[in-house]
Amino acid sequence: MRGSIRRRGKTSFEYIVDIGTASAQRCRDCGRRFWVERKPKETCPKCGGELAETEERRRAIKGGFATRKECQAALNKVLSAVEARTCTPPTRITVKAFLLSEWLPAVKGTLRPTTYASCTMLAQQHIIPRLGDLQLQRLTASAINALYAYLLEEGRVRSQGGLSPASVRRVHAVLHRACHDAVRWGRLTVNPVAAADSPKASAEHSDKLPVWTAEQLSAFLGSVADDRLFALWRLLAMTGMRRGEALGVAWEDLDMEAGRLTIRRAWVPVNGVGQMSEPRTRRGRRTIALDPATLQALKGHAARQADEQSQSVETWNDSGLVFTRETGQPLQPWVVSKAFRDLSKAAMLPPIPLHGLRHSYATLALASGVNPRIVSARLGHATVALTLDVYSHVLPQADQEAAERIAGLLVCL
Repeated sequence: MRGSIRRRGKTSFEYIVDIGTASAQRCRDCGRRFWVERKPKETCPKCGGELAETEERRRAIKGGFATRKECQAALNKVLSAVEARTCTPPTRITVKAFLLSEWLPAVKGTLRPTTYASCTMLAQQHIIPRLGDLQLQRLTASAINALYAYLLEEGRVRSQGGLSPASVRRVHAVLHRACHDAVRWGRLTVNPVAAADSPKASAEHSDKLPVWTAEQLSAFLGSVADDRLFALWRLLAMTGMRRGEALGVAWEDLDMEAGRLTIRRAWVPVNGVGQMSEPRTRRGRRTIALDPATLQALKGHAARQADEQSQSVETWNDSGLVFTRETGQPLQPWVVSKAFRDLSKAAMLPPIPLHGLRHSYATLALASGVNPRIVSARLGHATVALTLDVYSHVLPQADQEAAERIAGLLVCL
């Protein structure tokens, strides 16, 4: 039998389709059968008995059709999928079970620790509470769009209000990747997220980047000249490095004579614990030039660290890092961010996050006429297009200056 239709009760019909052989496990004690999907079971979930590996014919049954004609049309679609070998075996696994028990454990070894932690957080806090109880094979684009609408309106976990479009797009990316893998693994026939509509980026996003002007940045550096981490603040301001990249710099990465710094790693928080991580992209591993004043600040910092080491020889932890605590241990990333907020507040400057120093550097560099390709390389962006997209608000001013310069080269006769 390949496919058949039968009446189900007095008012509906159902079809039965033979979709071929599939791997299964059958309990030697109670005789129950369990289909092998992603990972074989160790013992029988019902009685705890020993399971034997086997190959058995599998059928798909679906009911609820009001007429025989509707049932026949649905049966024909399934038979076509069986012939094309694109038929997905029926499963009752929920979105929650798939994400937590199958997808996240499977991709853990392929993702950076920070990326995996972010995926886990987005799944647990935003996807599972709204879609977790839904069967994976019944997940639809309309249900996903409803999730996005909810997150935009009231998706914040620790406060009132909705998430930003950028945050909802990250949820979209996680769910899209999970369902894409579900298709590859035979859980789904098509990816329902591909038909969903993620929020578009706001046209005003780039204009609202948290940045300081050149005068404000100079005022900040002047106010922290005597701070223990002055070299860190200046390095961030003069290179646009990410927080984790700066905290991951080791003395061996610095070439004081050549005035160059090689960025090889980042010290980042993963589930509340600092951890070394590789650069996200190939261009994230880079070597950049340092200005003389920044080099001088780093030399002064080296002398200060040497004094701290000599005063705590027994308790000194030689991490080899440039920026450490007084005992040589790595700095906690969130402690550095808090210190920056406190210092900028003390300097009576407009509040910006620590990452705002990176935006400030890029904005000032582009506005001063530095080639976007050079700025992109120093920032470690994957592409120049990304740099131009993020900082596109700077380009109109540069475009006007270019027009005036070219006009100045011509002599009107």
